[in-house]
Amino acid sequence: MSWNPKYALLIFTSTLITYLSGIYIEKSNHGGFGSKKMFVALSVILNLAILIGFKYFNFLNENFAVLFKAIGFEWSVSNLNILLPVGISFYTFQALSYTMDVYRGEIKATRHFGKYALFVSFFPQLVAGPIEKSSHLLPQFDLANKFHYHRSKDGLILMAWGFFKKLVIADRLAILVNTVYADPVGYSGFELLIATLFFAIQILCDFSGYTDIAIGAAKLLGYDLTKNFERPYFSKSIPEFWRRWHVSLGRWFRDYLYFPLGGSRVVKWKKYRNIMIVFLISGLWHGASWNFFIWGFLHGIYQIIDLAISPFIIRLNSILNINTRSFAYRLYKVVLTFTLVTFAWVFFRANSLTDAFYIIENFFVFNPEVIFDGSIYKLGLVWREFKIAVIAILVLLAGNLLERKYHLLNLLGRQLWVVRWTFYVGFVLYILFYGVYGSNKEAVFIYFQF
Repeated sequence: MSWNPKYALLIFTSTLITYLSGIYIEKSNHGGFGSKKMFVALSVILNLAILIGFKYFNFLNENFAVLFKAIGFEWSVSNLNILLPVGISFYTFQALSYTMDVYRGEIKATRHFGKYALFVSFFPQLVAGPIEKSSHLLPQFDLANKFHYHRSKDGLILMAWGFFKKLVIADRLAILVNTVYADPVGYSGFELLIATLFFAIQILCDFSGYTDIAIGAAKLLGYDLTKNFERPYFSKSIPEFWRRWHVSLGRWFRDYLYFPLGGSRVVKWKKYRNIMIVFLISGLWHGASWNFFIWGFLHGIYQIIDLAISPFIIRLNSILNINTRSFAYRLYKVVLTFTLVTFAWVFFRANSLTDAFYIIENFFVFNPEVIFDGSIYKLGLVWREFKIAVIAILVLLAGNLLERKYHLLNLLGRQLWVVRWTFYVGFVLYILFYGVYGSNKEAVFIYFQF
């Protein structure tokens, strides 16, 4: 409503369609009129039509124009002058998951329209997830909910951690990243490498920061949302990365696309095909451009290569007697995975394919002098700001390393009250003093555009 009041009709329409489809699917199961497959198909087609119309029409229209021109015909359809509704990809997928869950018998259709509408539009996770399964969130709206001190405290701490990642790290790194990626032709070598490395950290802190705030806000109100990130940059392979990054979206594609296509229970080439289909659609889900398509394609290729060479790598490690549990080997796997993921981020972040290819071509310009002559501090972050960013990243890294062995909230809760409250006050002051504030484009959450 704040963005554009008219677009509230879209989420209402999607909510109404999937609410009615659930009821009619259940009636069909009990001998009611119509086929339940027909109602599923109607729900999917109508919701995807809304999503495609508002998110992909102009992209498809422009590409049809190029295609028709190449074969000697004129394509005269004009682009639509519309804004992308906030959160449309998220709430459409969440609403569709309800339709599929009722169809599969995983949940009964709800008759309470208000509670179902709350499921689709639950404010903490409406615009950028996590994408909740109906069987997880809907039943929580039927439970008695009373104030609980420890739950509320944990929610506030999680929100503070999210604000730290967003305000202190992501928004600060965004200044340098935006400077370089706005005009990459003016930079080369280490400048492009540092900007791309910073974007990898920025998007993690920006998106996981939002998720922490959303989960914390929901917890404060008495509701549990799905954990969406599990230290993804510590992954030792691309498949593991996708089990840790945007977990709720990965599960959605697994449950509602990959498995229906046959999953892994098919011949090898079909399994690879299914993987590629999932990642190409995942790429386009993120944005209507060829950049996102190539980003998805790269991750699909990564997955297929990993599956194809894994038996060979296992045999090679055995022949060479390599200790795969050693710190050095695991570190090598983590660095390799992070490098591949960061390389793909270039296409995700670049403003055009031309920019992306220029950045990749100029990664290998060897100009370490920019670090030592101060040029690196002319990319938007002066020395003081650059230092704050690096220290904050080290704090994040330390927190992630501790999280591997300890449940941090439980660990903090076991400390003396003086220690706890010193930490609470100090951490809040740290965010207030070192956060990046103001009405600027760095302050917008990256995933709000999807």
